[in-house]
Amino acid sequence: MLDRFRRGDANMHSWWISSRNHATGNIAVVAVPAGVFGIGSAWPDLVVAAVLATLGSSGGMQFIQQARSELAGERTALQPAE
Repeated sequence: MLDRFRRGDANMHSWWISSRNHATGNIAVVAVPAGVFGIGSAWPDLVVAAVLATLGSSGGMQFIQQARSELAGERTALQPAE
């Protein structure tokens, strides 16, 4: 449903990445307790926390890279032609 927003300007792309990360987190919140209860260890919780932290960090880097490239494109377009 959100796939059409996957491409586009930095705002739409960041919205898509945030939505994807939240959906992943919500699924993990439902699934991880079964793993923790099943094996009697906190490892599933720790692994999912690491995965979600990685998703958040990589999403932030993607936001920054796309915003910088869009800003660079605008600066180039605003420079007078020689």
